[in-house]
Amino acid sequence: MKALIIGATGATGKDLINVLLADNAYHQIVIFVRRPSGMKHPKLVEIITDFNKLNEISVDIKGDVWFSCLGTTLKTAGSKEKQWQTDYEIPARFAEIAKRNGVKSAVLLSSYGASANSQVFYSSIKGKLEAHISSLAFAQFIIIFRPGVLLREETDRIGERLTVSALKLLNGFGLA
Repeated sequence: MKALIIGATGATGKDLINVLLADNAYHQIVIFVRRPSGMKHPKLVEIITDFNKLNEISVDIKGDVWFSCLGTTLKTAGSKEKQWQTDYEIPARFAEIAKRNGVKSAVLLSSYGASANSQVFYSSIKGKLEAHISSLAFAQFIIIFRPGVLLREETDRIGERLTVSALKLLNGFGLA
């Protein structure tokens, strides 16, 4: 199989790449990245991508399964508009091109609490993206993961570190 990945340089994307590279069912993993990742492997193909111009690389968006691990925070994005672009517009457009190009399956990393009707901006974005991807009706399957807090090595996000520490403490007491 041939896998396509956006969001490949984030913590979850990097882990996904390692899993797919070790899986003999995948003969090629194509990652779409803004700048060179530095990752090297015989099965790995890297396509430097201007995500505002996906039509320019649409011929490369062909494979068996598309994975989206793309996402950001409001703080990193700098504005709600930029977060909307990263978390909704880019994966939505990529999915449309993938579907048009015959990609049969989609796997989307979303978020716990995602809902198009949410009053929380981030949860609303993720819910709207889930609805859009689902409406595309990929031929074989659509899988949507809604993880809670992601455990990431060396995170610089204070909220993540505090939440993970609190959950570990509560879990130690059998409360979480």
